[in-house]
Amino acid sequence: MSSEQKENPAGAADTHAVISLRAMEIIIAGLLLAFGLTIAYASYQLGAGWAEDGPRAGYFPFYIGMIISISSVVTLLQALRNRSINADMAFVERGQLKLVCAVLLPALVYVLIIQWFGIYLASAIYMAVFMIWLGHYAWWKAVLLGIAVSASVFVMFEVWFQVPLHKGALYNPLAVFGF
Repeated sequence: MSSEQKENPAGAADTHAVISLRAMEIIIAGLLLAFGLTIAYASYQLGAGWAEDGPRAGYFPFYIGMIISISSVVTLLQALRNRSINADMAFVERGQLKLVCAVLLPALVYVLIIQWFGIYLASAIYMAVFMIWLGHYAWWKAVLLGIAVSASVFVMFEVWFQVPLHKGALYNPLAVFGF
């Protein structure tokens, strides 16, 4: 076994960079700049000055947006100017991205199915799928634990705290139509 395979058991193909550190710094700085400018503009529209009784509603958010914007411009300029060896390092490699996506994509599906199945059933399914897929548990243990945890959360919120959580369109099909 080569030393490269010992360092990366997933295989050498998974060590290729998906995106560089420099490119990610430029992307994030640009996104934060847009975010900061949006906050500053909206706060300015709301009123970013002083009134007779003190600061107007947009005063503090305006300056927070400006601080974010200025910081983003500095980061963006540094990333654009910096062409050192470290700037071209990999931000994420294929193998790492696969691991992140193995958790992120099912989480996005979970958030979407909450609308139809409700938080309790969706959580039971999500937990069971993760236990089987990533944890390699027996299916019956995963299903049993998913149901037990969801039932416990149901009792805690619905019975003890009397805080109803979203039950989904399957619980009340007329909720889709606003009833």
